[in-house]
Formats: sequence, structure tokens, C-alpha cells
Amino acid sequence: MELRHLRHFVAVAEDQHFTRAAERLMVSQSGLSASIRALERELRAPLFVRTTRRVTLTEAGRALLAEAERILAQVRSAHEAVAAVQGVLRGTLALGTEQCIAGVHVAGLLAAFRGRHPDVEIRLRQAGSGALAEEVAAGRLDLAFAYRTQADTDQPRSVSLTSEPMTVLCHPSHRLASAGAVLGPDDLAGEVFVDFHPDWGPRRTTDTAFAAAGVRRTVALEVNDVHSLLDLVDENLGVAVVPRHFRHKRPTLAALPLEGVGDTRYETVALLPPEGATSPAARALVTLLETGDPACGPGKSPGRAERLTG
Repeated sequence: MELRHLRHFVAVAEDQHFTRAAERLMVSQSGLSASIRALERELRAPLFVRTTRRVTLTEAGRALLAEAERILAQVRSAHEAVAAVQGVLRGTLALGTEQCIAGVHVAGLLAAFRGRHPDVEIRLRQAGSGALAEEVAAGRLDLAFAYRTQADTDQPRSVSLTSEPMTVLCHPSHRLASAGAVLGPDDLAGEVFVDFHPDWGPRRTTDTAFAAAGVRRTVALEVNDVHSLLDLVDENLGVAVVPRHFRHKRPTLAALPLEGVGDTRYETVALLPPEGATSPAARALVTLLETGDPACGPGKSPGRAERLTG
């Protein structure tokens, strides 16, 4: 089995189309098809179901995809490790993040990284914490900035960056705002909630906290971006339970502390693969974060760099 066969297979699986994959790989479509057929002959199993419009993975193809991505990630890490020993950081940095993550200024961090390591190609993916954890574990991402909940026992290696208390946002005319008091989960029973999709870290943390408190809540309005959530609350269509720093994005909303949720907080973490599999580019990025460069976000406590970079 040749590495080029695996690269070709992964490209077709990602694009679900032979022509687009061939264009991206800069190979002929006939050569790509021959490469996939050679792989199928070696494995003695069809990898794709082909139609006139698209191709989809067979069961054997889905099984191979996870292993192929892991193998290619390891090969890439090997090349990058050798380049790093030679004093040059090259290759690709694949980073994932949730929206509006606390404790790190992602854009500033990446700008500072590019200034120091111009030969590294940066790839950024924004998604929910659940999906990001899966992609780090599978080797598709070098690291990710995400939220961790108390129920996340199967996440990749993670290091805490910061944590925030739970905060209720509501319209200034809402009955909760006029009360002006610290709230508990029972005070929110029966309210209409605005929240993110279930894969998002804040949603998972809030669901866990309310379930532990024995309070049922109904999320009637689901969104996948922070500003849509704030817009809905601003129109008094519901209330939201969010990390505290969200309140600064819409100061006109009433922000009330939420207590009675035990020690539940919104914890921001860096998700990393096992220490031996952490790429040189990922190590350089977290080291840069640890320097406390103002462009990258607040500096962290002494000694955490060693734990992050392994």
C-alpha cells in the first residue's frame, strides 16, 4: 500500500467527487481512478459507491478513512519533526476552535505565529467542541480550543486555559431583569431558552448543569452563531445561559449571575493529541500562547507551557 494511494483515497472521500479531487491533487482523473482501483484490489473490497453525481463511502471505505487519516497525519508529523531538528519549521498547522472562545485571541495568536513561522501553512476550522475533540483524536487537527464539560471523560489530552461562571442574559424589560437578583436554575423553570446546537460547548455545559439540578428546560430557538443568539435575546424572544464574557458583546442586555449549579463553570481548554504525537507546529503555537504576547491573549500562569507542550 502506497502513501499516494491513501492520499488519493482521502481526497476523494472528502470531495465526494473524482473530478474535484483530481483537480485539487493536480493529477489526471484517469490516474486518480487507477490509484483507487489499485487500493481496492489490494484490500479486496470496494471503497466507494459511484453514481453519476457523487461518490459515497462503503462500509469498508468508512473503516479505512479513519485509519488513512491517522497514518497520513503521522507521516506529516514525521516530516515536520525532521525539519524542526534542522532548525526550520515547515508543514501545516491544523487548528480548530469554537466561536468567541475565552482565554485566547485566536486571530492575534495566528498572526503572531505566521510572523515567526512564515513557512508553515495555517488551516483553521470552526466547529462545536464535540466535533473538535473527535478531529483532534483522529489526527485531523493538531490542536483545538474548545469547552470541556464535567461529562467529557473521553476527550483527548486537555489543558485548562480559563474558566467563567454561568450568566443569564435577558431583555431589560424581562421579569428576571427587574428582579435584579442572583438566579438559580429553579428561577428559570418554564422560560423559553435561546441556545446553541447540542455539539457546542456552552450548550453541553448548560444542559449538564440543569440536568444535575433536576430542572427541565426547553430550547425553543437554536442557533449556530453568537450574534444570532444575542439578537434573539435582544428581541425578548427568550433568555440565554452563556459564559460571562458574552455579556460584553451586547451591553444593553441584562446580565444576571447564575448560582445553584454546584461547581459547574464554562472551562476553556486546549485539546491536544498524546504528547508523542503533538506536531512541532502545535508545540510552537502553544509556546507562543504561553509567552503572554498581548496580541495572543492574556498570559498564563508560570509552568503551564511545559504541561502544554509536553
